Amino acid sequence: MDLRIFTEPQQGASYDTLLRMARTAEELGAFSAFFRSDHYLKMGGVSGLPGPTDAWITLAGLARETSTIRLGTLMTAATFRLPGVLAIQVAQVDAMSGGRVEFGLGAGWYEQEHTAYGIPFPKEKFGRLEEQLEIVTGLWGTALGETFDFAGTYYQLSESPALPKPAQAKIPVLVGGTGPTRTPALAARFADEFNLPFVSVADTEAQFGRVRTAVERAGRKADDLVYSNALVACVGRDDAEVARRAAVIGRDVDELKANGLAGTPDEVVERIGRYAAVGSERIYLQMLDLDDLDHLELIASRIAPQLAQLG
Repeated sequence: MDLRIFTEPQQGASYDTLLRMARTAEELGAFSAFFRSDHYLKMGGVSGLPGPTDAWITLAGLARETSTIRLGTLMTAATFRLPGVLAIQVAQVDAMSGGRVEFGLGAGWYEQEHTAYGIPFPKEKFGRLEEQLEIVTGLWGTALGETFDFAGTYYQLSESPALPKPAQAKIPVLVGGTGPTRTPALAARFADEFNLPFVSVADTEAQFGRVRTAVERAGRKADDLVYSNALVACVGRDDAEVARRAAVIGRDVDELKANGLAGTPDEVVERIGRYAAVGSERIYLQMLDLDDLDHLELIASRIAPQLAQLG
């Protein structure tokens, strides 16, 4: 079971805060990647101060200030950036990191943040997402010296030199979501990893099954994809520490235990095991208190060693 760190900086974090957490995650050696959301507006009753940080500017900085941990997004919003520009940005950050980038792309859903910052919020988002995935992966996959053309409903490219190229031969692409039909089909076409955010074990099993079926229908092996979950983490050495961490992030312990990964290390290992049993190979631990570096250390020392036996 692979563990990764997933942050939500729009809730309130500076670049320096993110850097401390990314470096700590790297130094602990228990986490394979540091991911962040792609949002420009806070959610819920937090201040959001000092304000949002841009996902790909953040990752560019981290690319130069870390050395081994992989870096990515859950998920980049397709509504925020034109696909040609996005392909350039991600390829550049991949080069800056020495080939450590992973690329999650989603349709975008939070209308209020678009209104707040003057970003168009199109009605037809899924079709745009599909075209963006086709364009970005097409640009990266175009051979040197050749050009890329695309004539879609939403985007048109003509004689693009398809540069720059990423450092990796292929940047891993993440697709995710709970849609029963179009999402599995999209994953079958483009994804190296399929991710489910904040869903139950039962819903995970059902959606992984749909995706595996879609992948096989597309002529690929179902096991060619990595299957993962993103879940909020709230771990404590005892019940009092769990309660303290839950209070800091404004959540109820019982709710966190029902919907996330909350409790003592042994309780969380057992919970992760349930996801592993239905096919999850990777867990993105949503860390909501970005100043609590001891939380990372606890997970690294008490949970990661037990998960090694899950494969």
